[in-house]
Amino acid sequence: MSERTIALVTGANKGIGYEIALGLGALGWGVGVGARDDRRRKEAVEQLRAAGVDAFGVPLDVTDDASVSAAAQLIEDRTGRLDVLVNNAAIADEMPQEPTQVDPATFRAVMETNVLGVIRVTNAMMPLLRRSPSPRIVNMSSSVGSLTRQSGTAAELTTGPVAVAYAPSKTLLNAVTLQYARELSGTNILINMGCPGYVATDLNGFRGVRTPAQGAAIAITLATLPDGGPTGTFVDDAGVVPW
Repeated sequence: MSERTIALVTGANKGIGYEIALGLGALGWGVGVGARDDRRRKEAVEQLRAAGVDAFGVPLDVTDDASVSAAAQLIEDRTGRLDVLVNNAAIADEMPQEPTQVDPATFRAVMETNVLGVIRVTNAMMPLLRRSPSPRIVNMSSSVGSLTRQSGTAAELTTGPVAVAYAPSKTLLNAVTLQYARELSGTNILINMGCPGYVATDLNGFRGVRTPAQGAAIAITLATLPDGGPTGTFVDDAGVVPW
C-alpha cells in the first residue's frame, strides 16, 4: 500500500489532462494516467517518467462500465486508495451543433462522455477516495457551461459558438457536481468544478489562446485545497465563474 498522495487524471494522455498529470507529479505525487488509447497512454507515461513523475498507466474508457471497474481494481491493487480524482476526459464531437440541425447521436455521445462518464468514474472510485485522509475531486468544466454567460446579450457575456451538445454537457456537469457536493457535505471529500479557460487543444482545433499548462493550473489548485476548503464551487484562475 502506498503512503504517497495518489491521483488519477482521466483523459491524461494529451492536452490539459497531460499537464494536470505533470503538475501533480511535480508535487511528488503518484499519478495514474487514465486514457483509452493504449499507444498514447504509454507514450504519455514514458514522457512523464522522463520528467521525473511517478506515473503509471490506467487503461480507461469512461463510457464503458467494465473499463471503469477494471481501472478501479487496478488502483486498488496498486495503491489501496485514491486521494485525488480529476475528471478531465471530455469530447466536443462534430461541429457545428445548431439545435435545429444536430444529430441526436452527437448529443448522446457528448453527454455519455462528459456527464455520465464523470458519474461512472466518480462512483467507481468513491470507495478508494473514502480511504484517503484528504480526498479531492476536481471536475473539469468550462465557461460555456455558464448559463449567465450563454444568455448574456453583451459581447463580454457571451461565450463560444452555438453548441447544443457540448455547452449543455458542461452546464449539466456543473449541476451534477452540486448534487455530489450536497451529498458529501459534512465529509472530508471536497468536490469542485474548474474552468481552464480557452485553451488551445484538439477539442477546439487549437484555436484557444491559453496553453494547456495554463489551463491545468486551476485543476492543480483545486486538487491541493486544504482540509476545510471550499466545495461545490465553479471557479477559474480569476475566481468564481457565474452560474
